[in-house]
Amino acid sequence: MNVLERIVGATREEVARRRQTTSLDELRAAAAPGRAALRPFADALARPGISLIAEHKRRSPSAGLIREGVSLEEVVSAYERGGAAALSILTEGPSFGGSLDDLRAARALSTLPLLRKDFVIDIYQVHEALAAGADAILLIVAALTPAELAELHDEARALGLAALIEVHDADELHIALATGAQLIGINNRDLGTLEVDTARIFELAPHVPGGVIVVAESGFSRRGELDRLQEAGVDAVLVGEALMRSPDLEAAVRTLTR
Repeated sequence: MNVLERIVGATREEVARRRQTTSLDELRAAAAPGRAALRPFADALARPGISLIAEHKRRSPSAGLIREGVSLEEVVSAYERGGAAALSILTEGPSFGGSLDDLRAARALSTLPLLRKDFVIDIYQVHEALAAGADAILLIVAALTPAELAELHDEARALGLAALIEVHDADELHIALATGAQLIGINNRDLGTLEVDTARIFELAPHVPGGVIVVAESGFSRRGELDRLQEAGVDAVLVGEALMRSPDLEAAVRTLTR
């Protein structure tokens, strides 16, 4: 069992437990008011230049504990002051140390659009995202069947949530585009081995049709790298670990958004 399979298995068990506490119907009712307050995630990434999605990330399977002694409030506020276009909030618990409470807190602290970064494999989680203040969700092709991906994508769009569909190769890109995806995330990290190959974004981005927003994920931390991504037609970049490790969060963001 690889890393992705382990995390997805644990996520299925956790979602089943949460369903026993709060039914899907109850969650739908709790989420409904959130539709009126949604922020335009896709628009934030489509503005001129390359947009930065700055990520709050406590730990990861590849890096372990990333940073101690800094609060979510400090991180989110610094990211917004630094000029990030949007925020990614990791809500997966066992492997990344996140929670839906982090998403709720970020919603209260920031005016930026928010991405719920998690392993979304159930419609229940789509409504959780809306109820907790997300404006967008991540859908990972490698974690879903094409039918599951289409169902989750359609549910998100029906609720007004943006869906960033993550791919790792040409076959996954084909599946993502078949759903009508308008936001494609190209992850340079292999979720099975956790190895990073930054050539992947440059190989796959040219095959994304015009009008579809392209987000580079994993492996980038310097402004020169972002300039190269922009030249390749990439619209946005998601950066987490490199920012979280910086002693001056705001300055680190400003360096990437100048």
